[in-house]
Amino acid sequence: MSDASAPEQPTVAEVRAAAEAVKAALDRHLEAVERRTGEDDPAVYEAFNALAAAAEAYDERLYDRYDEVTPFEIPGADDSLPPYEGPEEPNAVSVLIRRDYAVVEPQRLLAQAQRVADADRDDETDPRAAVAGTSVHSALGVLFGEYEPDEIASRHKEFGLEEGDSTLWVCAADEPSEPGEWLSIPFDQTDPERVVCRFDVSSVFDEDDLDELDTATT
Repeated sequence: MSDASAPEQPTVAEVRAAAEAVKAALDRHLEAVERRTGEDDPAVYEAFNALAAAAEAYDERLYDRYDEVTPFEIPGADDSLPPYEGPEEPNAVSVLIRRDYAVVEPQRLLAQAQRVADADRDDETDPRAAVAGTSVHSALGVLFGEYEPDEIASRHKEFGLEEGDSTLWVCAADEPSEPGEWLSIPFDQTDPERVVCRFDVSSVFDEDDLDELDTATT
């Protein structure tokens, strides 16, 4: 007697169609990369997500039909986000940015902070200058208070920092927020369903990792 509750196995044609979809997505991704207009080109981002979805669908059908898997995995940036439910034509947007750093050279960080504090202090009794070069906590406050986040990102090695993961979310809003409205809790009211797009930077996307994977599978 057949098991009515067992999932229906995909047909050979469905598996092959999924494989063809991966090939088409690869072509579209390459075309988007070749025509990219900047580092955060949304066309490249969309093509990446389409390729990831096609690869995942093929992997599932291949496994269900033949009990086999593909030798690669495309990390999906939007796996944790629900479908977009925000306005079709947003009147405002909020841009949320997170960047992680490791303090790998504390002495360099302290020296740079002390240099900034010495250049900016008004007199010999300025308390900021007195502690900038003695405490990592104070040094971070001095440097991030002096430089814009983008400058810190571009000069992080000068400050004894090492880049970790970073992400940028663009969230739709119905109306611009009132001045000071969210400053006390800037990240507590983010609605994942209003994320228009996001851009991630992580070591999981390094080309070296992909090269190692290609070597391991040849």
